[in-house]
Amino acid sequence: MARRGTARTGLAALLAVPLLLSACGGGSGGGTTSGDSGTLRVLDYYNSDPNATLWNAAIEACGTEIGVEIDREAVPGETLIQKVLQQSSSRTLPDVLMLDNPDVQQIAESGALAPLDDLGVDSTGVAPGVLEASTYEGQLYALQPVTNTIALFYNKTILEQAGITPPTTWDELKTTAAALTQGDQYGFAMSNINTYEGTWQFLPFMWSNGGDERDIATSETAEALQLVKDLMEAGSLSQSSVTWSQADVADQFSAGNAAMMINGPWNFGTLDAVEGLEYGIVPIPAPTAGGAVVSPFGGEAWAVPQTGDEEKMQKAADLVQCLNKDETQIEVSVATGTVPTKPELADEVVAQNPNLAAFAEQVPDLRARTGQLGPEWPAAATKIYTAVQNALVGGMTPEDALRQAQDG
Repeated sequence: MARRGTARTGLAALLAVPLLLSACGGGSGGGTTSGDSGTLRVLDYYNSDPNATLWNAAIEACGTEIGVEIDREAVPGETLIQKVLQQSSSRTLPDVLMLDNPDVQQIAESGALAPLDDLGVDSTGVAPGVLEASTYEGQLYALQPVTNTIALFYNKTILEQAGITPPTTWDELKTTAAALTQGDQYGFAMSNINTYEGTWQFLPFMWSNGGDERDIATSETAEALQLVKDLMEAGSLSQSSVTWSQADVADQFSAGNAAMMINGPWNFGTLDAVEGLEYGIVPIPAPTAGGAVVSPFGGEAWAVPQTGDEEKMQKAADLVQCLNKDETQIEVSVATGTVPTKPELADEVVAQNPNLAAFAEQVPDLRARTGQLGPEWPAAATKIYTAVQNALVGGMTPEDALRQAQDG
């Protein structure tokens, strides 16, 4: 999911030296130590339920299907990359590695991963934007079975009592948010925090208006930032949003302090636990009527590290293929509130969980955060949330805030 966002500056450089050493041996007798030939070591960060139990079952089932035993290790998300660094240095990389999708290109750049096409992995039917996130210099290095993104949640009771329908354009968003703001209730909530979460929530406004992370000092991005600033200055969006994480935004919405919010499907459990809360979900409003909404996507991809054991690398590729088959995508999507990366599977998933409709319809147009800049994305993400903060807190105009961040 997109809630994680720790910086990994210089990751490729840190990995490069030990990986060059580990790749020298080649064949089953050299490279990293991978253990029993009939066992695949798997590393991921699914260490809490429902993901922990669900993915363990899926991985074990795929292990049985391809005829191997599974030795799985799950670590906290914030420690995964450090674990990979340690394993790279000691030449004990796992056979199968799960990565947050924005990390794939950085790890691939270091030489740690094997191209999946060379191992016969079939990615047919996966949305182009999803494949782009796991592609480096024309080679696919990981495959992602499910994804998530963000949309506009609204409190059905509040909007119905006000006789208001969910907004579909920026102008409607400003009008609707103003009309729903009264007392302690804000009309709209989103995270504008100075972390990658803040960037993640701003991207649909920036991208849908034609903004580009390669140069944020443009009129298109300034107009998107002006929209957020207008909402705050009108009192429709709390000034505290500059310190709110996405979880904080969900708490505000759950408590009835916001009539609408931008957030993701990972909040279903939190929202559904609130007695009497009825909510709907629609796409984030577009700049103008009928305009396309372009959102980022989250989720994890599965890769095959360069262990030097060709036989086990092929088995690892078979496991990655199995984890991405249609049946697995559907089962995991329904169980975890995510959506399949294959658009053709959306209808079956939405039939089982209608709340996923607004997310599933975005999959064909989802954009990879690393699509334009690859491993340089973290620097751009920092510039974006810095500009948002300077415009909302520092009193700068969107144009000045974006120009300063871009030049800095």
